[in-house]
Amino acid sequence: MDYVYKFPVVRGIQAKREYFIAMVPLKMLARLFTIDDEYVLPEYRAQRKLNEARIPVISKYILGNRDSYVFSALAASIDGDFCFKTDNSNQDVGTLEVSMDAKFLINDGQHRKSSILEAMREDPSLGDETISIVFFADKGLARSQQIFTDLNKNAVKTSNSISELYDSRDEMAVITRNIIWKIEFLNTYTDKERDILGKFSSKLFTLNTFYSANKIVVGGKIEDKTEDFLTTYWEMVVANMLPWQELSNKEITKVDLTGKWKYKEDYGYGVAEGELFLKQEGNELSGRIIFTDKLNDDDAYMLQEFLIGSLEGHKVKLDAEEFDIIHSEHEIDYELDSWFGVLVDDDTIVGLSKDGQGIEGKFTFSREKN
Repeated sequence: MDYVYKFPVVRGIQAKREYFIAMVPLKMLARLFTIDDEYVLPEYRAQRKLNEARIPVISKYILGNRDSYVFSALAASIDGDFCFKTDNSNQDVGTLEVSMDAKFLINDGQHRKSSILEAMREDPSLGDETISIVFFADKGLARSQQIFTDLNKNAVKTSNSISELYDSRDEMAVITRNIIWKIEFLNTYTDKERDILGKFSSKLFTLNTFYSANKIVVGGKIEDKTEDFLTTYWEMVVANMLPWQELSNKEITKVDLTGKWKYKEDYGYGVAEGELFLKQEGNELSGRIIFTDKLNDDDAYMLQEFLIGSLEGHKVKLDAEEFDIIHSEHEIDYELDSWFGVLVDDDTIVGLSKDGQGIEGKFTFSREKN
């Protein structure tokens, strides 16, 4: 290892495996945990998806209790090369050297980490304080997911679906998720994190539904051919369900984008913020977007654009047909916009925009809930 991080640590043993406890400055968290898994599919993450609504609450707690806030340790896996060098006086005290090419994956504490980073933006002096991190040797993402499951099964209740997604000890859970991954339709329309589908969910099923159904189908007995039998069973069900085939062939759609969305876009030398109002009929979209556009070092102006578009699978396309200037201190020559996005979950669309002059931006549409 040519370049390494060095952490003073205490070594421990659990389940015959080493782990290490370090006191890490808060300002190091952003550098260590650089993987942003917000839009990564749940089966490839080591934790559940970040609930952004919790971040301001926890951050406010830190800033409002500057002299008394308390956090438990973060738990993280090291995916890469490392070595432990003992102190001569104590075999369990020493220095953990981790390659700078290694990745650090949070198994428990993602909301604490994100809240601390937000709080430090308001109070940089927090950066010199520390938090304890328990480091585990990573055996690949499957090991990190199992650590997450073990830490949470006997603590704060997670959804049954996400526990079954990450659990490698429950044979039926392993069989169920293997079947889901094998059958494209089920993989596309199964929510692997929630037990109850939301009103605007783009999914049809939950992982827990199939897990429970599989146990009923085989009577709870697992044999060598169980996975093959259940795979064939669900393939036949999918093939003979006409509405499912229509959905698979995009003749109908499960997603409903109708409603009000918050809009935010950064196009390099300015930002736009406002509201999007959509109506969906089949796969066709229509509506309007009202926003304030502010160029750097210039006055803001407000306008609305009238839109048409389409939804194909999880791909969203919107094109402006005309616009109205609602307010501007100056005369402006505006070019119509187009948006090309992906529905990353039931309530979020992200993507790129482009106007008639070829100027591109990155945008997010976030559904406003009643």
